[in-house]
Amino acid sequence: MAAERGARRRLSASCFWLSCLLLLLARRAPGAGAARSGTPPRSAGANVRTFTPFYFLVEPVDTLSIRGSSVVLNCSAYSEPSPKIEWKKDGTFLNLISDDRRQLLPDGSLFISNVVHSKHNKPDEGYYQCVATVDSLGTIVSKTAKLTVAGLPRFTSQPEPSSVYAGNSAVLNCEVNADLVLFVRWEQNRQPLLLDDRIIRLPSGTLVISNTTEGDGGLYRCIVESGGPPKYSDEAELKILPDSEETPNLVFLKQPSSLVRVIGQSAVLPCVASGLPAPTIRWMKNEEALDIESSERLVLLAGGSLEISDITEDDAGTYFCIADNGNDTIETQAELTVQAQPEFLKQPANIYAHESMDIIFECEVTGKPTPTVKWVKNGDMVIPSDYFKIVKEHNLQVLGLVKSDEGFYQCIAENDVGNAQAGAQLIILEHAPATAGPLPSAPRDVVASLVSTRFIKLTWRTPASDPHGDNLTYSVFYTKEGIARERVENTSRPGEMQVTIQNLMPATVYIFRVVAQNKHGSGESSAPLRVETQPEVQLPGPAPNIRAYAASPTSITVTWETPVSGNGEIQNYKLYYMEKGTDIEQDVDVSSHSYTMHGLKKYTEYSFRVVAYNKHGPGVSTQDVAVRTLSDVPSAAPQNLTLEVRNSKSIIIHWQPPSLATQNGPITGYKIRYRKASRKSDVTETLVTGTQLSQLIEGLDRGTEYNFRVAALTVNGTGPATDWLSAETFESDLDETRVPEVPSSLHVRPLVTSIVVSWTPPENQNIVVRGYAIGYGIGSPHAQTIKVDYKQRYYTIENLDPSSHYVITLKAFNNVGEGIPLYESAVTRPHTDTSEVDLFVINAPYTPVPDPTPMMPPVGVQASILSHDTIRITWADNSLPKHQKITDSRYYTVRWKTNIPANTKYKNANATTLSYLVTGLKPNTLYEFSVMVTKGRRSSTWSMTAHGTTFELVPTSPPKDVTVVSKEGKPRTIIVNWQPPSEANGKITGYIIYYSTDVNAEIHDWVIEPVVGNRLTHQIQELTLDTPYYFKIQARNSKGMGPMSEAVQFRTPKADSSDKMPNDQASGSAGKGSRLPDLGHDYKPPMSGSNSPHGSPSPLDSNMLLVIIVSVGIITIVVVVIIAVFCTRRTTSHQKKKRAACKSVNGSHKYKGNSKDVKPPDLWIHHERLELKPIDKSPDPNPIMTDTPIPRNSQDITPVDNSMDSNIHQRRNSYRGHESEDSMSTLAGRRGMRPKMMMPFDSQPPQQSVRNTPSTDTMPASSSQTCCTDHQDPEGATSSSYLASSQEEDSGQSLPTAHVRPSHPLKSFAVPAIPPPGPPTYDPALPSTPLLSQQALNHHVHSVKTASIGTLGRSRPPMPVVVPSAPEVQETTRMLEDSESSYEPDELTKEMAHLEGLMKDLNAITTA
Repeated sequence: MAAERGARRRLSASCFWLSCLLLLLARRAPGAGAARSGTPPRSAGANVRTFTPFYFLVEPVDTLSIRGSSVVLNCSAYSEPSPKIEWKKDGTFLNLISDDRRQLLPDGSLFISNVVHSKHNKPDEGYYQCVATVDSLGTIVSKTAKLTVAGLPRFTSQPEPSSVYAGNSAVLNCEVNADLVLFVRWEQNRQPLLLDDRIIRLPSGTLVISNTTEGDGGLYRCIVESGGPPKYSDEAELKILPDSEETPNLVFLKQPSSLVRVIGQSAVLPCVASGLPAPTIRWMKNEEALDIESSERLVLLAGGSLEISDITEDDAGTYFCIADNGNDTIETQAELTVQAQPEFLKQPANIYAHESMDIIFECEVTGKPTPTVKWVKNGDMVIPSDYFKIVKEHNLQVLGLVKSDEGFYQCIAENDVGNAQAGAQLIILEHAPATAGPLPSAPRDVVASLVSTRFIKLTWRTPASDPHGDNLTYSVFYTKEGIARERVENTSRPGEMQVTIQNLMPATVYIFRVVAQNKHGSGESSAPLRVETQPEVQLPGPAPNIRAYAASPTSITVTWETPVSGNGEIQNYKLYYMEKGTDIEQDVDVSSHSYTMHGLKKYTEYSFRVVAYNKHGPGVSTQDVAVRTLSDVPSAAPQNLTLEVRNSKSIIIHWQPPSLATQNGPITGYKIRYRKASRKSDVTETLVTGTQLSQLIEGLDRGTEYNFRVAALTVNGTGPATDWLSAETFESDLDETRVPEVPSSLHVRPLVTSIVVSWTPPENQNIVVRGYAIGYGIGSPHAQTIKVDYKQRYYTIENLDPSSHYVITLKAFNNVGEGIPLYESAVTRPHTDTSEVDLFVINAPYTPVPDPTPMMPPVGVQASILSHDTIRITWADNSLPKHQKITDSRYYTVRWKTNIPANTKYKNANATTLSYLVTGLKPNTLYEFSVMVTKGRRSSTWSMTAHGTTFELVPTSPPKDVTVVSKEGKPRTIIVNWQPPSEANGKITGYIIYYSTDVNAEIHDWVIEPVVGNRLTHQIQELTLDTPYYFKIQARNSKGMGPMSEAVQFRTPKADSSDKMPNDQASGSAGKGSRLPDLGHDYKPPMSGSNSPHGSPSPLDSNMLLVIIVSVGIITIVVVVIIAVFCTRRTTSHQKKKRAACKSVNGSHKYKGNSKDVKPPDLWIHHERLELKPIDKSPDPNPIMTDTPIPRNSQDITPVDNSMDSNIHQRRNSYRGHESEDSMSTLAGRRGMRPKMMMPFDSQPPQQSVRNTPSTDTMPASSSQTCCTDHQDPEGATSSSYLASSQEEDSGQSLPTAHVRPSHPLKSFAVPAIPPPGPPTYDPALPSTPLLSQQALNHHVHSVKTASIGTLGRSRPPMPVVVPSAPEVQETTRMLEDSESSYEPDELTKEMAHLEGLMKDLNAITTA
């Protein structure tokens, strides 16, 4: 003993040092979890707590007792010190101290003496459980054991008098309580009956006597002896009868019933039949014959019952008992279900842990039925809560450990067969004291950078004591507000300063704090951070435990339970079901937890799933469960029954199985019945097993007519038989040693797309002819071959080409081969041949006669919507009798199409009934249908059309063109734009935007932003700066959610947009009368050649600037001189009309402003290939400059007042994010061109402004000045540029625009407007857009030309197009009317062409 104790101490010391080593390794890995299997992760001091062995040596088992006897329920547990044993009955502790009949034995077993049991008093029967407790350690419980007390004997059935023919089997019933079957015995003539191989007692107590003899006759009774006085049944006489001339029907005396057995037990399937002659019994399992003789576990008992010993899982299935006596065959079936007690595949393991940690006890079990698992802590049931959770079906997770969580945890698995338990110990260790050295201070700036419904991402900065923090690890402690139990989450690596807390509850407040650790220990905690998770749409989870089983050949029952995550009251369930092999899913509303589906197809597999609904809508669907309906007898006869006379004494029968839908189970054979036509009562029957589809019937009489019919068999019985079919044997055996001779004649009759072929048989009738082979083809008879019956004398070859030459051959054949062919040729008629066909008969009374009368079209065409892709079309045919039964060879053609797109072609299908199922349609689509009828060569016109719209379906494609942009002025806000899915399959009712900083995160961890309605844009605010985000979008319609789009990445800016980073979007807008602002000497404009709004700065050389200034001056002088010369050609009458127009203008505006504020206009020229940086030489501090919008039509667009200038840009940028069009690129960028730059000729003094209007001729400078200085825009408003792609901005925003009227292509210069007060603004990052012409309603299209000047190949910033505002509509219209008739467009065209040549020369000079 001393040596053993020494060995134990050495083993304990070794375990201690091994534990310390493992603790050191775990300490190096931040975030290490709890230690398992007896190894403490950290020592709390010099003494290390070890796990204490504590388990049951013996546990109680189920016991059967009888009244008045004694019972011992065994129990023994091991522990040091010894445990205290107690007992529970039905969950309540027994008080054994004051109990006279129950006492605790020294080893812990329970002894019950003189078991009490009566009808109304059963104190000892129930479930017992042993409870072992060790103070300061914990408590464990054993598995439960059932004590059953046998009741008083009761006969549920007793033997009855019966008679049986000698050699048959006899059955005498005697059924008692299931717990008393072991106490049943039989007597014959009041003498004990000895059992043997011929006489057996079934497990129910029934007596079976096989192969009866005269000695088996007598009086029989059964006796039950269960400890008390024996109880006798009634006596019944068994008579043995001699053979009789009458043939009794074959019947079952005892049939098997479905059984449930546990692995390792035995089962007896009774099956006893009686009849004359005596039947034989054979067994099948799952449609396969059982080989009983070669099996050691299968035994055929007396009478034919089947015994299976030592049952395994493979023995489960359907067993068929088939009785056959030669005259008849009957069968029955029973189901054997095999169950298994719970067994542990993985037992819980002992765990060391610290407070605030999360642990998981693993428990994996198996059994049949699937066991349920519950957890017990120190003998008390663990109730699932926020901190005690059942995960992965059976595992127990404990979150945020506290000291009171210590103890023994047991996993208890239970099913209908039994229960089992396994346990483990949890030890909470104290944290080791910190070593000497400085500890880190509290982490700084703890913030929640991402808040979702079920997770929160925290970030922080390093402690002030350690600004680098590369070697620091962090622990995040968190708890629900108001809850003392705190959880911890560790960072994954040193130096990491962020962590994502998962599995939080929606709309819940959590308190977070962060603690840093270094090699010396944990430092100070940060200040608590209070964060509330986002609310979640409360939809139900999947319904658990969905099961389906076949209740009959046409019904299936489905059961399920209430969803665990119900998220509110469940209003109802929707049960979806679908036949295997089809795509048509149907549904039914259910208010309970089960539903029986009737009217299903027999022996057909169906899949089922359940979706729970609450007030928010449908929840998560369950997984599909598949089940097949039970088999049944076939519901239809075999098909295509044919008879072939072989000779004078035999006929071969051929057939095909019933259609698959009517087989109702696997076909096990066929039953053939035949008779002479003259003696219909004398029927002979032949049984064909397996899948054989032909049978030779021999021994028939010569020259005799016989009738034949065939029926299919399944394991359930015989189905309907075919109609009687007749055939006559030959009078004498014909010759079939050679092939038939040539047919005696062949005639052909061509039609448009068919040829009618008729013939007569060979002249030599002594050679067997089995049929005829018809070959045909264009130019050759070998393209197609058709074989017909030997009785047939004509055939119509269909689907031929019109106006084609066909060669036709005819050969008779038999089993030896084909005979000599007979040839004929014919040319089909052309399409245009509408002449009547000549009628003639060619030795064939069956030659069809054409009938040119057209048929009546079908009426009452209706379209019934069945699903998202299926519509049933029904109609009536007035040419049929009232009962609408089709008895001829007519068929119907259904055609359908949809009008989207408009050029969709019709699709056709043929039907032989008055309905047709159209499948493969598109969801939520309107279709039109019509029907026509065809009979032979007669067809009707198309019927009236019927319309139907298929049901909606969930979207099958994701939203398209997902883009993300940052909102100007708000860097923490982004705007998501997208387009609807291409396959919406219904009206889109909303979208869901998912975003996250981790593209690989589970989708339920992404933040959700719902979008209601069919909006195509959404703002998301309060994002973290300089952080990459990923976005996905999912569309929703009334049927559910569609697939998600691919993830789109977007990084938020680093700082506020006020810093004006180079990649910022344009934040300014050229307002009314705005000009280029003074950008300072540091300003560098973006590159003009870029198609993106983010241009890179390019410095401007001073020499180049001088060249440009000189060029501008030269161009300005040349243009002014040319236009002035041109203007002098105006006639005096034109000047008068001009003055009249000016007076009209002045008169209409004199009350709207002061003429002294009028500024002369600038002339802007836009050339296709030239650019020039604008040089502002005007002495006027506010020159007229407006951005030019793209004209969209010939309507007048009224300018807005100056008060709207401040928010124009804001609205436009908002529109970029909130409209479906892409407003981030210019038209030039979209076409792959350089943006065109608009250049104002400001080099001349404002007093000498030149004016060229679309509707008036040019005047001298003085006249122009006099006219235009009197004019002032009523509001002083000018236009603001906007992008061509923002098409909806015209109607959605009241943006200022230029007044543009359609005119001659070279008369598109507008009158400038008056500048507003205040400094102008300029958008340097927004490229300008040239004026484009669009088609007006009733006017010729007029293009607008602008000019730009290139600068030695250098990139230049885009400049805004300037088109001043025109006068008001009335005055401008009058000027247009006055001047249009007298204007000479060719003159201006020539001058502009000359000007273009001068500019090209100037460009060449500057380039050189």
